[in-house]
Amino acid sequence: MPIELAPEAKQRVIAAIKPYFLEHRNEEIGDLQAGFLLEFCLKEIGPAIYNLGVHDAQTHIGRVVEDLDSVVFAVEPR
Repeated sequence: MPIELAPEAKQRVIAAIKPYFLEHRNEEIGDLQAGFLLEFCLKEIGPAIYNLGVHDAQTHIGRVVEDLDSVVFAVEPR
């Protein structure tokens, strides 16, 4: 599944990539180059990060479901 960013989010990330390159690589890059790098990262790295997020959500939901008995069942008098 391709990962798509909202246009505003994409512009924010592109704007963050440009000063990163200047600071860490001493290279000025434009919006086009930063956009290509972002697309590469979304294609190659994005799925692994997405899957990690899904796994974390599944783990959290599993814990909530395990604890469901203590949350929803009332204590019955003896």
